[in-house]
Amino acid sequence: MKKLLVVAAFIGLAPIANAEAYATITHVKTNYENVRVNVPKRQCRDIEVPIYGVVQGSGASGGDVLTGMIIGGLLGKGVTGKDNGAAAGAVFGGIIAADKAQNSQRVITGYSLERRCTTIDRYETQERIKNYRISYELNGTLGQSYTYNKYRVGDRIPVSLQAD
Repeated sequence: MKKLLVVAAFIGLAPIANAEAYATITHVKTNYENVRVNVPKRQCRDIEVPIYGVVQGSGASGGDVLTGMIIGGLLGKGVTGKDNGAAAGAVFGGIIAADKAQNSQRVITGYSLERRCTTIDRYETQERIKNYRISYELNGTLGQSYTYNKYRVGDRIPVSLQAD
């Protein structure tokens, strides 16, 4: 740096302790770094969704009512031990069988296709510019610095001259 001050003294800058001059860039090296970044991906698929409907019971058949009466009669006789209990059980069994067949039911009547999409996170490693190492020269003295500015060889940059 003393050499720079001597040169500066010859060109009329001797009274200035810290001077600014322009150096010429002689070399530029790009420095890279690997960065992990999220690259979301949309993934879709078609699924079958059930369609529900209400269906009325078709009514009890004669066999359903008869079966209900027989079972009701046996239970009524078994609980009470009398024929009157068997008759009452038969009547109630027949009514229950007929009512059960009359009830409406919720059933699947078909299917529709629906598109369902989700976003999946995918991480990738990407190479990005970290900074630039520049080499420069001023009056035969070389220097190096790191910068975020993209310079080219031959560009001129301001440098500060300091006395040691």
